[in-house]
Amino acid sequence: WLSPTTTPTSTGNWLSPTIILHKSKSDKALHEEIFGPVLSIYKVNTWNEAIAIENGNAFGNAACIYTSKGGSADWFTSRFRAGMLGVNVGIPVPREPFAFGGLYGTLSKYGDGDITSEGAIEFFTTRIKITTRWPAPSSEEVGEEVGIGGDANDAANFNGKM
Repeated sequence: WLSPTTTPTSTGNWLSPTIILHKSKSDKALHEEIFGPVLSIYKVNTWNEAIAIENGNAFGNAACIYTSKGGSADWFTSRFRAGMLGVNVGIPVPREPFAFGGLYGTLSKYGDGDITSEGAIEFFTTRIKITTRWPAPSSEEVGEEVGIGGDANDAANFNGKM
């Protein structure tokens, strides 16, 4: 991994944007989750071989395809086993209000929720549900209807009844 573009720092190394052309399916970088500007390329002979490699990955966070054919995109996106799918984008991270994260059964699933969207709200919120049933008040308790300023006109179009 060390190359002329690797710069040692006090906290580790910085690796410039890198393309890795793999020669074997057993290359370590194909089986590790790599964060950074790294593109791993492994040439296959068939689409099914590509899907088997992608779906055999333990992470299942994201998968993408580059194509000019909608049918090809549809074929792959209906078979990828990942939480975020992209067509003609390198990093298929959705924007709000959609959640970021992998699927259940993968190493990229962050517990029962996701780290953004509704999952984050659920994580940081305690929801309280109240179920009640009350008898309707008697007309003696309610009294006679009284208009506002002598006029019962309701400008908000809300007459106090749901």
